[in-house]
Amino acid sequence: MGYLHLKGMKIALLLICSLFVIPAAAQTVGAWPLPAGFQRMPQSPGSFGAWLRNVPLKKTATVYLFNGEKKRNQSAQVAVLDISTGKKDLQQCADAVMRLYAEYLYANKKYGQIMFNATDGTPMDYGAWRQGRRWKLRGNKLAGIHSAAPCDTRACFDEYLETVFTYAGTISLKKQLQPVRNSADIRPGDVFIESGSPGHAVIVMDVAVNSFGEKRFLLAQSYMPAQDMHLLKNPSAASAWYALPGNTLRTPEWTFGNGSALMRF
Repeated sequence: MGYLHLKGMKIALLLICSLFVIPAAAQTVGAWPLPAGFQRMPQSPGSFGAWLRNVPLKKTATVYLFNGEKKRNQSAQVAVLDISTGKKDLQQCADAVMRLYAEYLYANKKYGQIMFNATDGTPMDYGAWRQGRRWKLRGNKLAGIHSAAPCDTRACFDEYLETVFTYAGTISLKKQLQPVRNSADIRPGDVFIESGSPGHAVIVMDVAVNSFGEKRFLLAQSYMPAQDMHLLKNPSAASAWYALPGNTLRTPEWTFGNGSALMRF
């Protein structure tokens, strides 16, 4: 009986561990296994959607917080994106969306297109940051002041992103994005967003379509406190792939309903 008990415990532990191991072939978002009968939607070379598919995945699916602690809820994700979280409690939901888009532009040297609005409406553009402008609070309004030497290093870019994450959020990001009028036109890089305090945002990482024109998509998020970006489980299906929602989109830690929208950079 003792041997059988220990053997049973070992099998149970192996099953638990297997939940946190990424499929061997899924080293990137674009290699995540497709639902039966679906193919990935074509993406133009150099597009945001094509870049998102090349985002690497970590070998295990454990989500860590910005301070190195494990997130308490480890049941929301199927995989973790190999993208920096930073060491501060800054890169939360909308910030993760902004980081991915900024990283795409940065990787393609489109520095002049990297710009995000602060919640008070102040534009914070990376081009000005590289020339030495810094944004500081003056009362309840940000002011851009030329107070630093020009810089173009990766550390300079990371410092810029920390400033953006400090002063921007779901409210400002929703105002900056463009609405997708027809959700059937969903594309990689689109964002489901609900603005507020708190609000939430998740980003469409990939889209697949079948011969009937039905679409499925993968979602990624960060959350509060700042944590590893992760591919979300679909709580309504035995899959990471989501179908186009009706009135609500239910994710493991947030339900998007009235007041939420599908939007695009």
